[in-house]
Amino acid sequence: MPALTWPSPLPHPYPEGIHPHVSRTVLVINAGSTSIKYQLVDVDTEERLASGLVERIGQDASTVTHRLDETEFEVSAHIPDHTHGMGQVMAMFHAHGPDLDRVGLVAVGHRVVQGGDAFDAPALVTARVKAAIEQESALAPLHNPPNLAGIEAAQLSFPNLPHVAVFDTAFHRTLPPEAYTYAIPRELAAKHRIRRYGMHGTSHRYVSRKTAELMGRAPEDVNVIVLHIGGGGSVCAVKGGRSVETSMGLTPLEGLVMATRCGDIDPAILFHLHRQTGMGFDDLDAMCNKSSGLLGLGGSPDMRDIRRLAAAGDEGAQIAVTTFVHRLQSYIGSYYAHLGRVDALAFTAGIGENDPATRLEACTGLERLGIAVNPEVNATVRGGRSARISPDGAEVQVWVVGTNEELEIARESLEVVEALTP
Repeated sequence: MPALTWPSPLPHPYPEGIHPHVSRTVLVINAGSTSIKYQLVDVDTEERLASGLVERIGQDASTVTHRLDETEFEVSAHIPDHTHGMGQVMAMFHAHGPDLDRVGLVAVGHRVVQGGDAFDAPALVTARVKAAIEQESALAPLHNPPNLAGIEAAQLSFPNLPHVAVFDTAFHRTLPPEAYTYAIPRELAAKHRIRRYGMHGTSHRYVSRKTAELMGRAPEDVNVIVLHIGGGGSVCAVKGGRSVETSMGLTPLEGLVMATRCGDIDPAILFHLHRQTGMGFDDLDAMCNKSSGLLGLGGSPDMRDIRRLAAAGDEGAQIAVTTFVHRLQSYIGSYYAHLGRVDALAFTAGIGENDPATRLEACTGLERLGIAVNPEVNATVRGGRSARISPDGAEVQVWVVGTNEELEIARESLEVVEALTP
C-alpha cells in the first residue's frame, strides 16, 4: 500500500493563544531512535481515541500502523527521519480519523526519559528546554536524542499548539539525599552529575495514585511499593504520593533482573572481566545491557518463554526465575523498611499485569510482613485489569494495576497548559 501524504501542518483554531478549556484532548508522543509511538487521549473520559506506531525510521522497510477502535490500518513507506514519520502520523489521522480539527487538540505531550537535575516537573517546550534535554543526553544517550527529535518533528506538524515534555525522572526528584547519593568522591560526583535519577517515574506516579484511588483513599494518606516489571523493571517506594526510593540509578541498568539487563552486580565483576578477558568498555556495556538478565541466565528475554522452559526442566530457565523473584523480594523487604508502614503493593507493566506466578512467588514467605496473595483470585487477573489479589482483611493490600503512562503524560501536559492561562 503506498504511503499517505499530508500536505501541510495542521491548522489550529487558536493561533493567537492557548485556550485549554475548549477541549481536553492531548496527542501523546513517545519517540524512540527508529520509532514513534502515539496516542490521542481524551483526558476527561480517559478514552484512547486513536493510537499507532511508526517503525523502522531510517531503514529500508518502514511501516505505519494506525489503530482506531478495533480497526487497524497499515501502510509501508520510506521514512528517512522523524519529521517524515510525523508527517505519516498526520496522514493517518487525515485518512482514517479522528479528525484532528474537530477534536480540538489542547497540547502535544512528549515522553522524555532523562530530565537530570534540570527538571522536577513537566515543562512547556521552549528553546531553553530543548537545549536542556540535549544537555541531559550525556546521561541517556540512547533515549534523549530521539525524544528530542520527536519533539522537533511534532513542532513542525503542530506549530500552533503548546508542546509539553514529561520526564521519566521527574517523579523521583523527591528522593532524599541518602537515597540518591552514591558513596564515591563527592567532587567527582558533583562534576559529572552522578546520582540516582531513577526511571519509570510516569508509570510509578500513575500506578501509586491509581492504587490509592482503588483503595478509596487519598494518595497523601497511602504508602505504596510499586513493582513495575516488564522488559525493563524498577521498584519504587511511594510515601504519601512522593517517591522516596527507587531501584534504577544513574541509568536504567541498576536494580532488578530485567529482560536483557543484569541489574545489581558487584562493579568489580567488570574490572575482573576486563583483566581476565580483555573485554573493553563497549563490550562490557553491551554485555550488561543487551545479553544479561533473563536472556543471559535462561536463554530468552521473554518471561513467558522462561516459564515454559523452566516447566520443561531447563536448569538455566529455573535459575532465571528464582533469581528474578529473589531480587524482587529483596527490594520489597528493603522498601518496607524505608517506608515503615506499607499500605499496599502494586504490580504493573507486562510481567506484573500478566504473570500470576511471578506475583504469587514474589509475595510467598512475606506473610509476617502482612503481605499475602489469594491464589485463586490472582490466577484470574491478566490483560491490564486492575484488581485486588490479597485476601480480605490483609494488613497490606496487594493489587494488580494496569499502568497507563500515556494517560498520565496527557494529564500532566494538560496541567502545564492550564497553568499558563490566567
